[in-house]
Amino acid sequence: MTFGTRRPQMSREDFEELAGKAPENVQLEFLDGRLYVKGDHIEVEDFEELARRAPEGVKLELIDGKLEVKPLPDNRHRAIVVWLIRLFMQLRPELAMYHEQDLKIGAYRKGNATADAALAPLDHFIAEDKNWASPDGVLMVVEVTSHDRDTDRRDRIDKVRGYAEAGIPVYLLIDRDNDTLVVYSEPKNGIYQQNPSYPYGAVVELPAPVNVTLDTEKLKDYAD
Repeated sequence: MTFGTRRPQMSREDFEELAGKAPENVQLEFLDGRLYVKGDHIEVEDFEELARRAPEGVKLELIDGKLEVKPLPDNRHRAIVVWLIRLFMQLRPELAMYHEQDLKIGAYRKGNATADAALAPLDHFIAEDKNWASPDGVLMVVEVTSHDRDTDRRDRIDKVRGYAEAGIPVYLLIDRDNDTLVVYSEPKNGIYQQNPSYPYGAVVELPAPVNVTLDTEKLKDYAD
């Protein structure tokens, strides 16, 4: 497994702007390029207010009770997401792959994650009156790992649990550190019961309710 260059979560300038806009009872800290909440806890309501006030280009998540900064995607990351969106337009035209979809996740919907992509019926989120949508009706979420130092914990541990606890049927993790796809499925009691792994180039079966066969040969073009 190769990890490449690990980038800080955010810049000092973005932190200072965000800290100046934080709700009165939220104190932020910036240590070694990472964003923290003083006391290591933030209420969902305060998080959502903070996320609304974030500087342009800064995307915040609340994963397992901890404040996170979603890394900005690089060009290969974007290319993988575009490839997947185009593929599903052909394979499941009655559905839509929503890019960077904000979702309520975790036990009791006490988390907030921005999935790199979420598969749901066409116009599924049109009736949502809040930025953070319910995961109900979402068939699959997709995450593509980024070359940052927190990707192991965030994408391979915390989001696995958060998406399972939210009852999302399938979580597709495209892992750029080892050129694999992991298909998490059958959530039960907050745990995905299945998690087979496939190398780039394999034919990957996405189970119900997705019911799609992916030819992943194209992913080899995007390997780092």
